[in-house]
Amino acid sequence: MSETIEKIKCLIIGSGPAGYTAAIYASRADLKPIMYTGMEPGGQLTTTTEVDNFPGYPEGIDGPAMMMDLQKQAERFGTEVRMGMVTEVEFSKEVGGIHRVCVDNAKWIEAETVIISTGATAKYLGLPSEQKLRGGGVSACAVCDGFFYKNQDVAIVGGGDTAAEEATYLANICNKVTMLVRKDEMRASKAMQHRVNNTKNLEVRYNTEVDEVIGDQVVDGLRMVNNKTGEKEEIAITGLFIAIGHKPNTDIFKGHLDMDETGYLITKGKSTKTNIPGVFASGDVQDKEYRQAITAAGTGCMAAMDAERYLAEIETSEEEEKEVTA
Repeated sequence: MSETIEKIKCLIIGSGPAGYTAAIYASRADLKPIMYTGMEPGGQLTTTTEVDNFPGYPEGIDGPAMMMDLQKQAERFGTEVRMGMVTEVEFSKEVGGIHRVCVDNAKWIEAETVIISTGATAKYLGLPSEQKLRGGGVSACAVCDGFFYKNQDVAIVGGGDTAAEEATYLANICNKVTMLVRKDEMRASKAMQHRVNNTKNLEVRYNTEVDEVIGDQVVDGLRMVNNKTGEKEEIAITGLFIAIGHKPNTDIFKGHLDMDETGYLITKGKSTKTNIPGVFASGDVQDKEYRQAITAAGTGCMAAMDAERYLAEIETSEEEEKEVTA
């Protein structure tokens, strides 16, 4: 462990759209934020080849390039971006308390405020052919990437509400959607099941799993297998969407911060405040409904503003106490 403990006003954990937007606002508010990027600098967008739905890029932009733009903008205002991963936390429950975090199991930092933007990781099937074609036709976000497959044949994997919603979304823009459900029934709500069943160009295959994604550089097809009969079948598709859920990156916060049954951090009302004073959460780590770059950026802005107001309130109360005792 390092002997001296660094003391800062604002620590940002995570470097996706939420983290970088928080950094832009925090640095402009003179909070002198320090950001630790985590294991995946730039977050999920670094695995996206084309971003077409973020305002300000009329011609679209490459995901990694967009993250570099956000980093440069944050650094322009004074954010210090560091490579490293927060591995342990000790949060104070007192208003105005100091929070301690450990980076890479080696260095402790004390921060007056902490903004958590660690995001969520999409779950994939884990097939080598699937992983090889991520960004080449395999996606975990139909709303993000569905537009690129307009009037084409695609497939989607999953049986829950998210899968059903994304399948019907794709059916509105694609020629045909094949939905692969591992069990003999969907987990989705009855309302969502009715929507799926009433969509003409959406075919549901029950007891069906992905055997292999076909293609070298891009997706050309899909080999499916019936897990009851073992029968295999190939179909021609250009896009495969995985909708089997996300895992929020919150393991190190368990026992410290309130979270729901699936691990998403719970924030108070319309704010980014967690149950710990001075600790804020933004982006996909606390949003399982929208999971878009633009909504993550919006909550990053909110987190920085919440942190600034929190510090201002503490400073005001300290000044009032001095006046009373003077």
